[in-house]
Amino acid sequence: MPDDRDLPPNLTRRLASEFVATAFLLATVVGSGIMGERLAGGNVAIALLANTMATGAALVALIFTFGPISGSHMNPVVTLVEAAKGAIAWSESAAYLAAQILGAFGGVAAADIMFGEPVFAVSRHIRSGGAQMFSEFVATFGLIGVIHCCVRFKPVIVPFAVGAYITAAYWFTASTSFANPAVTLARAATDTFAGIRPADAPGFVAAQFAGAIASAVFFGWLAPSVTLKSEKESRS
Repeated sequence: MPDDRDLPPNLTRRLASEFVATAFLLATVVGSGIMGERLAGGNVAIALLANTMATGAALVALIFTFGPISGSHMNPVVTLVEAAKGAIAWSESAAYLAAQILGAFGGVAAADIMFGEPVFAVSRHIRSGGAQMFSEFVATFGLIGVIHCCVRFKPVIVPFAVGAYITAAYWFTASTSFANPAVTLARAATDTFAGIRPADAPGFVAAQFAGAIASAVFFGWLAPSVTLKSEKESRS
């Protein structure tokens, strides 16, 4: 009989994992943005640097913590790509997405409460234009590629690789690399440093899905995943 520790967590535990992990991610993104802006004395570069370092570090910790339970996707496009590869059942993906989105809004609320901001407020932070949309396409394309190749060739480095990539992408993209529809929607509900105007959020989300699809196709060709099905076929 297998040890309980060898059995995959049930769906309820995995959904709780996705909810809490995503909540902590948003609490980090929004909270560090508020803290950075308050302490930077008007220097936006310093505020962004603080926001970047906190987010990258949190991603490493969260993926290590929640990855063994739910995969620590914290991102609808990651979940959908994993479902397309057969790593998660399509029947469970909708529940994952719901947990991520609810967790994201919960994290925003927690950050706003911690810093004495309105729990939810419509963001006035303008992030519009083709450059911003293309930035989100590029950021998401890269994120999915990093995850795919690291999982394929060296899974142990995934937390560090994702944290490092997002840290870099904050600075090499004009949009500061949201690369996550749940993050985008939730950040529209905070009128703080990390916010995004609701009118701009749909364009970000569309670009993120486009980037994820393009990345899944390209990296699926570049470094095909090895599945149990493909292993069986190769042996027959």
